[in-house]
Amino acid sequence: MLDVRRRDFIALLGGAAAGWPLAARAQQRGKPARIGYLSAASAPDYNLESFRGGMRALGYGEGRDFVIEVRYAQRDYSRFPVLVEELLRARVDLIVAGGPASRAAPLAGASVPVVFGFSGDPVDAGIVASFARPGGNATGVSFLALDLSVKRLDLLKEAKPTMTRVAVLSNPDHAGDVSELKATRETADALGLAIEHFEVRTDDGFEPVFAAIAQSKCDGLLAFPDALTNFNRQKIVAFALRGRLPSIYGWKMYAEAGGLMSYGPVLYDAFARLAVYVDKVLKGAKPADLPVEQPTKLETVINLKTAKAIGLEIPTGLILRADELLE
Repeated sequence: MLDVRRRDFIALLGGAAAGWPLAARAQQRGKPARIGYLSAASAPDYNLESFRGGMRALGYGEGRDFVIEVRYAQRDYSRFPVLVEELLRARVDLIVAGGPASRAAPLAGASVPVVFGFSGDPVDAGIVASFARPGGNATGVSFLALDLSVKRLDLLKEAKPTMTRVAVLSNPDHAGDVSELKATRETADALGLAIEHFEVRTDDGFEPVFAAIAQSKCDGLLAFPDALTNFNRQKIVAFALRGRLPSIYGWKMYAEAGGLMSYGPVLYDAFARLAVYVDKVLKGAKPADLPVEQPTKLETVINLKTAKAIGLEIPTGLILRADELLE
């Protein structure tokens, strides 16, 4: 499976980079480049492995052309400044930041270039000035696209046409949450759906929110993807199953955990794409000149086992359009 994904990723590189001879793409330096990787999570970080796969796809050999210094925040985001300092003392040439660790980009960018993979809006988070012109010492990939929120609501309504009211679960501290909620409300109005927004900011805040949703008249659930909901996805999908709520999420891992559906970027490819940025920076490009990208490869995943458990018959047309069916 990983080999197939790597082949898919190479096909996505595009432009001049895809045409370079493999040997020429490997970093030519007297010693291996030192790449710092700042993770908001703990080991194993699958996004780190995706990035490694992207480097291999570009012809880089770990140990030969680059080494990685990894620091894990263990979901304690207050540790970011200390971990950045540790990476700088390790004399890294640049820092790759995944997820919420991207918020440390302005701090790290004062000393070394930063490449980020961020589920939120890097402009709202103060990481870059704009997508087209980052303007500072950081650039990368943002997974936030407002049309994805629109499509998720469309799919949820298609899965259960009689749906009338959707509970939207999100972390208001997540950059881009306001604009994503606005786009979702506008789509709901067009579909004749009512929206109730439920906020959650901490791990221990889910149960009270679940109780409030259960007391509401919501007959569907849409959870915005971010580090908090990702870490607690088992809780969320278990609640949706208990309440027999059709649900949709942003990333495949939610459907794999038991959520009904997911629609969003293929995370492996998105984090592997960071290697292209790293390659350019190591060759002398400035992050300020490298526009922030958004994933172009998307996938719809449906968990048929969950559909059966909640007594929902997924329309044939939706099943035929799905990229993957979980049974």
